[in-house]
Amino acid sequence: MSGGVDSAVAAARAVEAGHDVVGVHLALSRAGGTLRTGSRGCCTIEDALDARRAADLLGIPFYVWDFSERFRDDVIADFVSEYQAGRTPNPCMRCNEKIKFAALLERAIELGFDAVCTGHYATLNPTEAGLELHRAADNAKDQSYVLGVLTAEQLAHTYFPLGTTPSKAVVRAEAEARGLSVAQKPDSHDICFIPDGDTRGWLAEKVGTATGEIVDRAGEVVGTHEGAHGYTVGQRRGLKLGVPASDGKPRFVLEVRPVSNTVVVGPKEALAIREIAGARFSWAGAAPIDAEFHCEVQIRAHAEPVAAHAFVDADGVRVVPDEPLDGVAPGQTAVLYTGTRVLGQFTIDRTVSAVPVGA
Repeated sequence: MSGGVDSAVAAARAVEAGHDVVGVHLALSRAGGTLRTGSRGCCTIEDALDARRAADLLGIPFYVWDFSERFRDDVIADFVSEYQAGRTPNPCMRCNEKIKFAALLERAIELGFDAVCTGHYATLNPTEAGLELHRAADNAKDQSYVLGVLTAEQLAHTYFPLGTTPSKAVVRAEAEARGLSVAQKPDSHDICFIPDGDTRGWLAEKVGTATGEIVDRAGEVVGTHEGAHGYTVGQRRGLKLGVPASDGKPRFVLEVRPVSNTVVVGPKEALAIREIAGARFSWAGAAPIDAEFHCEVQIRAHAEPVAAHAFVDADGVRVVPDEPLDGVAPGQTAVLYTGTRVLGQFTIDRTVSAVPVGA
């Protein structure tokens, strides 16, 4: 129970369905004074108190489990190291993969529980081959993308009571009717451990700053920066360019090279990617039967899926979209779908631009 309206209503529905429910709030930081600011941040003292009040109203036991060390090692440290390596990570994916459906689920099963119930918007469909993960009924709230890291074993021990709900408004109205004080609480946004939203400043404190060069695709120096870790592919704002582009058009970050502390910039057209690939992948349920198959690929939580062709071999997964993807950064997660079903995911570590250098 995060302290938000979704998990509170999910718990209420689980109780109403006749399950033996215990509310658990995850303490992911030992910064005792951490407080929530509007819709920024989550898992704060305020959130823990909101979760406890909801549990009390529902008449279920409530506990706070300290997973701060696991969160620090598996999510925050990964976030920092990925940026240091010139990649753009998704900490919500890592949190679901390492904390909510790994560390939490492991402890729950050890204690004799059957499943972890959350307020995520996604659905599970039983088939002869096992459970399939599908999109939620409300496409605007669908969270299947950030759940793409779940394995067949984890799906067998999950419960998503909100997946078939037609809209968030219905959930809020239900919370109001149940007397839950979080009915109108704002949704959390931004990275939970960077509640002020200043990712560049936060990273600078963690890894320091070091002046480096900003170059164009031909290798010509066009500006300087104070740390390559503060930039991500597709970024336009914050570039200190002393040399204007010959065509006068704005330039975007195309590549981050951490070893040389260099940032590569170029025209927006060069952000078009015709191929992505990654060695680290997993399947959400039964693996595809064929090594080559048609699918849809989604590269951000709220991006539109794009029709594509996928190839799987010993080196990982390679995807060729029917139309170029825009601004893909190594470190992002590509989630593969067929219709509403989530097939699996991989971390992007290789991209091929649709616009060759010099074109």
